[in-house]
Amino acid sequence: MSQRIDLDHRRFKQIVRGKIKENLKKYISHGEMIARKGKDTVTIPMPRVDIPRFKHGSGQQGGVGQGEGEVGDSLGEGEEEQPGQGEAGDRPGEHMLEVEMSIDDLAAILGEELELPNIEPKGNDVLKTTKEKYVGIRNVGPESLRHFRRTFKEALKRQIAAGTYDPENPVIVPIREDKRFRSAKSEPLPDSNAVIIYMMDVSGSMGDEQKEIVRIESFWIDTWLRSQYEGIESRYIIHDAVAKEVDRETFFSTRESGGTMISSAYKLCSKMIEDDYPVSEWNIYPFHFSDGDNWSVDDTTSCVSLLREKIIPSSNMFCYGQVESPYGSGQFIKDLNDNFSDSSDVITSEIKDKQAIMGSIKEFLGAGK
Repeated sequence: MSQRIDLDHRRFKQIVRGKIKENLKKYISHGEMIARKGKDTVTIPMPRVDIPRFKHGSGQQGGVGQGEGEVGDSLGEGEEEQPGQGEAGDRPGEHMLEVEMSIDDLAAILGEELELPNIEPKGNDVLKTTKEKYVGIRNVGPESLRHFRRTFKEALKRQIAAGTYDPENPVIVPIREDKRFRSAKSEPLPDSNAVIIYMMDVSGSMGDEQKEIVRIESFWIDTWLRSQYEGIESRYIIHDAVAKEVDRETFFSTRESGGTMISSAYKLCSKMIEDDYPVSEWNIYPFHFSDGDNWSVDDTTSCVSLLREKIIPSSNMFCYGQVESPYGSGQFIKDLNDNFSDSSDVITSEIKDKQAIMGSIKEFLGAGK
């Protein structure tokens, strides 16, 4: 019975996985997977999944091969009932099923569907972490590491040798000399850490729709990069004419007004990298989202200098996503393309609407850096 349950469960997981892959673009563009449940799982709303099975019919139903009619008779188009029309019925509507999936499985589906290459992290030979591995037994140690079976065995051997063991009343009472404890050994393991620095223009031209696009895309960027690294941090910078670091919630909910000076965000990003993330040990991913407006040509020149001299040399890649807005000029992506057309370390993407998010993710992550 348990084997059959396990088989059905595996089959169900395969069906769910197939459904997610089949509708991945819809899930991404609608933001339907972003409901986190705990640290390592997400909940996914999807139509109820029924295992296919044969059912016996009444034998009197109409349809092809049944009922009245002659060979060659037209089946007709039939009348299609439109939503919201017709009388109240007794049949249930479509029910949604919430399915839990691990972040690792979700990342694997994303990687398969977008054909994303695995990332080769830098810093593997420099940054080390340790893992406690229990490799032996010793006579001393804390009670929390006491090895019950080995302690019981030593007590049994002692009582047999001393002639105090009674098979009719096999009571084993360990004494201090019988106790055995697990012995831990610290093993160095190669590790790689990464930081994602998100920057976003929050001036008046970036509305709620544009921020929602950034929120959805950043979730999927996080999902993929977390599957590639043991440890990862996310930092958030918002800017209009000035830049400041904020938490995630503030990042996606703040709306300012006034002018836009992109260089203020790049200066703060550069200082953040310099102060907190040694280049030899960290994989650094700056992502900047804007509608393409900047205060002046001079500020754009400053941005190019900061990127060329500070940010790009320190980063695995620099990514700029331009979210289309009815109020933005869209000029900044043209300036970046003009200045970094020969650089594979600068990736730009135009995100016209939610339908373009999936293609933008592939543009950013498809290089495998």
